[in-house]
Amino acid sequence: MKDEIIYSNNGKYFIEDVPVDEIEKTFGTPAYVYSKKSIVDSYKSFDDAFKKNTRLICFAVKANPNLAILNILANQGAGFDIVSGGELQRVIAAKGDPKKVVFSGIGKSSKEIELAIHHDILAFNIESEPELYRIQTIAKGMGKIASISIRVNPNVDAKTHPYISTGLKDNKFGVDEQKAIDLYKIANDMDSIAIKGIDCHIGSQITELSPFVDSISMLVGMIEKLKDLGIQISHLDVGGGIGINYNSENPPDFNAYAEAILPLLEKQNLKLIFEPGRAILGKAGVLLTKVEYVKKGPAKNFAIIDAAMNDLMRPSLYNAHHDIINTSKCTAESTTFDVVGPVCETGDFIGKDRNLSLAEGNLLAVVDVGAYGMSMSSNYNSRVRPVELLVDGDKIREIRKRENFSDLIRGESII
Repeated sequence: MKDEIIYSNNGKYFIEDVPVDEIEKTFGTPAYVYSKKSIVDSYKSFDDAFKKNTRLICFAVKANPNLAILNILANQGAGFDIVSGGELQRVIAAKGDPKKVVFSGIGKSSKEIELAIHHDILAFNIESEPELYRIQTIAKGMGKIASISIRVNPNVDAKTHPYISTGLKDNKFGVDEQKAIDLYKIANDMDSIAIKGIDCHIGSQITELSPFVDSISMLVGMIEKLKDLGIQISHLDVGGGIGINYNSENPPDFNAYAEAILPLLEKQNLKLIFEPGRAILGKAGVLLTKVEYVKKGPAKNFAIIDAAMNDLMRPSLYNAHHDIINTSKCTAESTTFDVVGPVCETGDFIGKDRNLSLAEGNLLAVVDVGAYGMSMSSNYNSRVRPVELLVDGDKIREIRKRENFSDLIRGESII
């Protein structure tokens, strides 16, 4: 078994010092459970890898926006990468510092821009020429100066799932090198814009170092060109993207990442900004779910569980792999199962062709779901979303209550 937060001791499974069967008895299933120790350790490991440089680790809020988790990271000194006004409001509610926030995303609305300028965020990552002009207009109207970076699309293949590849020329994100230089020239003449940095984010769940090396090398060349134009860059935002080991991947560790990119920056006096999400939270969460039925058929055997694609979308959306552990003692013979949920979609599965010994009522743990798990959940089929729990040593806290029917229909009315 890979390095997971859930472990077995004398046949009994634990998350930190809390038995998982006790979690199920107290809070029911499905339940997202996070390890505080794992979150803090991952953040510190990332930060320590770059300790020789001035740096800011901006956690990607989209990966897991729970207030308790954001607060843990804020207390460690983290900044935050946001892509909406709602995420900025979450950071503030979690006692994060808006002056450590970078605002990415291609569709920033006027209201979101106003909110971010009002809270004096660190920088907007500009993704288009119209966005630059809109921010200039809004900042001028507010009597403020907006700090910006330009997001450069380096046309680098991140070698990841096409849905989460963001650095190719046919992706919707950022601008190409020449367009970026043109935008820096325009921004340099604007009276309500302050140029601070250059930004790049080439994708997610990247398991090789070469795409990072290629993209950062290109950005360093751009910085030199900008210097020749009299435009000074004070920070380099290299984005996120470092992957984790879900199945058989072999992603680089944080030290290897640092060793690969820092030599490229030796001649640059730049603050480094990172936007990790999965790398910090991915390993820190499990989804506990109960087997409702075991259904054996002529072509397939199905373990029908009480979690579904609305609770964990990644397998259905990306065909993503998550290991599944039976935490219950079971004497049934191991059989190949598709582990599926109750949602009325053939694509509702958590795992396919898994060799498991299980029976009705068993408690399963779906691992590595700390990032892009609950944050991508929905109420499809009018299913309430799971409870979220945080384990800290031998203590467990409910950090988001399980939804109920009132939550499902809130804001609705009969005409």
